[in-house]
Amino acid sequence: MRKLLVLILSLSLVFLGACSLQPPEWAKPDTKNKDPEDIKIGLSVSTLNNPFFVSIRNGVEEEAKSQGMDVVVVDAQNDAAKQINDVEDLIQQGVDVLLINPTDSSAISTAVQSANSIGIPVITLDRSADKGEVETLVTSDNEKGGEMAGEYIVEQLGEGTKVAELEGVPGASATRERGKGFHNIADENLDVAAKQTANFDRTEGLNTMENILQGNPDIKAVFAHNDEMALGAYQAIQSSGRDVLVVGFDGNDDALNSIKQGNLSATVAQQPVEIGKLAVKAGSDVLQGKKVEELIPVPLKLVTEENVE
Repeated sequence: MRKLLVLILSLSLVFLGACSLQPPEWAKPDTKNKDPEDIKIGLSVSTLNNPFFVSIRNGVEEEAKSQGMDVVVVDAQNDAAKQINDVEDLIQQGVDVLLINPTDSSAISTAVQSANSIGIPVITLDRSADKGEVETLVTSDNEKGGEMAGEYIVEQLGEGTKVAELEGVPGASATRERGKGFHNIADENLDVAAKQTANFDRTEGLNTMENILQGNPDIKAVFAHNDEMALGAYQAIQSSGRDVLVVGFDGNDDALNSIKQGNLSATVAQQPVEIGKLAVKAGSDVLQGKKVEELIPVPLKLVTEENVE
């Protein structure tokens, strides 16, 4: 009996090890000979409750339509477990390529590996996956964007200014990278008196900023990891009657309008529609057997009242 158990355990380990390997060429889906109209793209978005990711979806759909491809879109609603299930469902539906905007860069790794195990190529948008094989990441330079925000605050208010930081979803690569870039500048030139997560959400940005202002009455600026949190923070600041400079990240329409009105001070603007389009183009190249770069960067721009369009 004991020998039988050892044999079963050994076979199980072999099987699990095999699952982590790339499938043989004959087992991979044949997409090179497919017509574009027969290609199905699976797009998993972290949340469609954020205009930035709606724009990414729009870019994907526009480019896919121009190439005659079909797109199936699923919304994770900022729930990492739901996103894993969503991606598994897309795999079951027989998509030819997966475009994933991770809610959590670590948690999504299991879904990426599931796709790897049956040869479905994966492309990530805006945020990376910590593990698994990804053909390319289409994103802005989040770390550079964080530095741009820090440099702007120093230029406007001077060194030693007390600032707050509203962080994005814990575990998201964008949160890590934007925060790292900001601290590359802030740790040497500013006084970061408070930092808390507000999960990339406008309402949480408002509530979190209210709490920060109560405990830190001398804060003169806030950097929010996205525009939604920045807009919420501005509401809290306006209600308090304080004069606090607010810098966001993304460049969504609400933020740009707020800058025009003299409310938000600046945003590090991305090009979400372009991110979506470039992801589809990369997916098309991969399906045709072409090589793509590991990182496809999309330029950033610091938008202020002086240059907002």
